[in-house]
Amino acid sequence: MEKNKIMAFIKRNKRTIVLSMVVLVLLLSISQISRLRADARDIYEKLQVLTDIIGIVNENYVEDVNWDSTMEGAYRGLLERLDPHSTYIPAKRLKTVQETFDGEFQGIGIEYDIIDGYITVISPIIGTPADNVGLRSGDKFLKIDNESAYKITRDETKNRLRGKKGTKVVVNVLRPGEKEPFDVTIIRDDIPLFSVSGYFMLDNETGYVLINRFAEKTFKEFSDAMEALKKEGMKSVILDLRYNSGGYMNQAIDILDEFVQDGDTLVYTQGRIKNANRYHIATKKGKYEDVPVAVLINRGSASASEIVSGALQDLDRGLIVGETSFGKGLVQNQWTMRDGSAIRVTTAHYFTPSGRLIQRSYEDGVDQYYEDLYTLPDSVFNDSLDKHLEVRPKFATKSGRTVFGGGGITPDIIVKQNYDLSKSTMNIFSQDVRVFFKFAQKYARKHPEYKTDPDVFIYDIEFDETFIPELYEFAVKDVKDIKEEELSEDRDYLQMQIKSELAKIWWDNNVYYETRLLSDNQFKKAFQSMREAQKFMAIH
Repeated sequence: MEKNKIMAFIKRNKRTIVLSMVVLVLLLSISQISRLRADARDIYEKLQVLTDIIGIVNENYVEDVNWDSTMEGAYRGLLERLDPHSTYIPAKRLKTVQETFDGEFQGIGIEYDIIDGYITVISPIIGTPADNVGLRSGDKFLKIDNESAYKITRDETKNRLRGKKGTKVVVNVLRPGEKEPFDVTIIRDDIPLFSVSGYFMLDNETGYVLINRFAEKTFKEFSDAMEALKKEGMKSVILDLRYNSGGYMNQAIDILDEFVQDGDTLVYTQGRIKNANRYHIATKKGKYEDVPVAVLINRGSASASEIVSGALQDLDRGLIVGETSFGKGLVQNQWTMRDGSAIRVTTAHYFTPSGRLIQRSYEDGVDQYYEDLYTLPDSVFNDSLDKHLEVRPKFATKSGRTVFGGGGITPDIIVKQNYDLSKSTMNIFSQDVRVFFKFAQKYARKHPEYKTDPDVFIYDIEFDETFIPELYEFAVKDVKDIKEEELSEDRDYLQMQIKSELAKIWWDNNVYYETRLLSDNQFKKAFQSMREAQKFMAIH
């Protein structure tokens, strides 16, 4: 009987009951989202303030307003207040920025500089149109498509030399040692931007790979380099990640996966939203799990470079040598805006396998954030390293070794770059006139006998006693306040500089970079420490 009464009541008041349930659900929902609505009102009020400011400026400012640049400043300022790495990219820059990471563009294929007012070929990129038509280091472009190229800017150079694949450009070239210029017709093509700058064997067993960034094709370039070195007998390798500011995280993870055994954590990310939280785990594909590895890092090593060095250190898989890295542990995602510009917004922090947050503090502002690179204790400008490490948080590697957190990757072996050079040598470096490049062009013509086998040139050739006097006489035309006796103090270093320039003129990037290692104290320490790197294999 009671059951029938209840059913009858529900039937008569069905609509009222349903409405009450809807109201109850709404009340519960409102209580849960009230904070979100408050945030929305707060954002709306701030947008109204921004609109008011724009209106007041537009109506009352003393001059006509360039709203493109003004609003670009507003966008940039908004993102910079979040953190040092969230950023706004104007539409006019986006293509160039993207090319860097895509790994190619369309043009003629030269590394160049503007020297004495003219586009000057530093080096043609091997296999590109510029290389195929025989352009050489030192060539100057007097005209482009019959128009003067004197005092051309870098932006104008890109606009006039780059273009669609298959189109042609005619350059009027003046070659060092020749009196008359000549025309060269070049057909534009796809130009690769290599992220593996050089690779070669250091001895019968040790390979060397220099990676300058992590772009779309970095893993493939790395794999090709490692395969080539393996065919030459490579049994251990030095990865040089100095001045590598990072790039695509997936490329770093793919490289790590070749060195690390299945199941180990490579890196993990944590953010405010759920899909920002991810663990990246090594797979079974590792080709080089048994290859001892040492990694070179410095203050310019950031982001993806720190993922690689941090994981190899935490997993006792490699020896890290150099200086504490930059300390960029923020993950950015990119969104394209309706006007063709883009924004990169930090969505997560990333952590090494042991739990170290790579990101340095930026609470004192962007200016201090970058200034700290040169004042932190293990930088080349500071010596108070021991006390510095005492206060840094400590973490344990896979085998229980102590590693340090607090921002960046602190190497297992800290080696400061040797910058003990005379004032005269530093004065030459400080001038934007490419003295060493121009002198090497002249020196190559005067000393063709130095062009021998690359190994003989690098390790056995010594310049004669006229080298420093000739360099001084040449440099003093462009650089004031230099002394010949001070240059003599830096003879070995200056010989390396000119040798490396000659190597690029006569051979290729591999010989160039191998020559530059002659006076590289950080590299020498890594090379000497390869036996210690091999010990990690026993731990592993």
